[in-house]
Amino acid sequence: MKPSTLKRATLAVAMAGLAGIAGAALGSSHREAPLITQSPKVDGTDFYMFRSYEAGRAGYVTLLANYQPLQAPYGGPNYFLMDPEALYAIHIDNDGDARADVSYFFKFFNRYKNLAVPVNGINVAVPLSNIGPFGASAAQEANRNVDESYIMVAVTEDGRYSVSRNLGTGGAVFKKPFDNIGTKSIADYATYANGHISRIGVNRCAGEGRVFVGQRKDGFAVNLGEVFDLVNTNPVGPPDGERNLLDDANVTTIALELPIACLTQSGNPIIGAWTTAYTRTGDHYRQVSRLSAPLVNEVVIGLPDKDRFNASLPANDAAFAKYVTNPTLPILLQVLFGVQAPTLYPRTDLVAAFLTGLPGLNKPATVKPAEMMRLNTSIAPRTAAAQQTLGALAGDTAGFPNGRRPGDDVVDIELRVAMGVLLTAAQAPSGQLPYTDGAALKASDFASTFPYLNTPIPGSPSN
Repeated sequence: MKPSTLKRATLAVAMAGLAGIAGAALGSSHREAPLITQSPKVDGTDFYMFRSYEAGRAGYVTLLANYQPLQAPYGGPNYFLMDPEALYAIHIDNDGDARADVSYFFKFFNRYKNLAVPVNGINVAVPLSNIGPFGASAAQEANRNVDESYIMVAVTEDGRYSVSRNLGTGGAVFKKPFDNIGTKSIADYATYANGHISRIGVNRCAGEGRVFVGQRKDGFAVNLGEVFDLVNTNPVGPPDGERNLLDDANVTTIALELPIACLTQSGNPIIGAWTTAYTRTGDHYRQVSRLSAPLVNEVVIGLPDKDRFNASLPANDAAFAKYVTNPTLPILLQVLFGVQAPTLYPRTDLVAAFLTGLPGLNKPATVKPAEMMRLNTSIAPRTAAAQQTLGALAGDTAGFPNGRRPGDDVVDIELRVAMGVLLTAAQAPSGQLPYTDGAALKASDFASTFPYLNTPIPGSPSN
């Protein structure tokens, strides 16, 4: 992108209302709300936040925001470009007031080269994203028909904004790798994609970080079909007795790693975070996706309010409190399987787990109840080998719900919390049963280096 084009694009992003968006909304997970099914490019699927456990990176926090669910690896010829008319963001609340103190906005640019080949004496544009192999050398880039790039703009609560710096090039533009078309087009995709991990400088942040945006293998493990077929499985069966229905799907990841000191406020090691996406109409952006803790909009928020939740801000979550204090999932499991739902109402345990953080784990000293992922950055990370898949429930306080790592089995954890594992036996007679969806995962299933999520499945050859 030419400097003049970048300058105009950056100015357009900043002046389009980023400061206002960071603190105020203007209708997610895998297809969890009616309206978002119509806009898959801005559908947030999963959000992760954890102390980096890559060797030598313990002083950093990694944030992973996934978008565009259920990507078939063979989904060409256009694949899964990010929407250049949309905005994607990660928000950080570092004082517990349920408002973003700093937001990181990502703006994408897609350039079509309109490559052509001679046919009957005339040059005719091809219908494909590439006309030969690429990724192994600079010369091969001539075979690629679509270039993807992005900028990141940091916006503070008081409206100040700054364009982040690509410390490798000295500019502001970052390159995004193309999706994993297949091994004939991109022979060594892992090496190709890793070449797009960039060093990033963020204003008012003393250290440097890393950023990567690109396709990954979907890291979420869930027995998706049977769960939504009235839990058509044994909810207390073996934790690895069912298939992970997302094991053959890819996803697009926005990965950002920054020093802890750049995200926290002095004296408060606990941060909250969530991810959003916005679609554009004219000069205005409208929030259409919101995600922090997994499965909240799928199985906690009632159907009439799902789109409203996606368009809302954490500061306004009192409007959805009844779904947390009076959850429907335990009642549905009671009807379907005869297990006994907890008898405590309102469910103060779920308020702590989803809205305030748990006392002694990740609850700020002063907090406004709001649904977001919370992380106590004073708790040291664990290596992948030492992580417990049930996170804090298994005594691993560096794991979910204290943030979320790729290897945390959040479905099993949330099922057990919903059924009352944090309550007494009198309050939750069935609360200590080993609830599971049967789709297992663990930290060793993933890489132990940034961006942690695995190389995406190639579109070809098919297995």
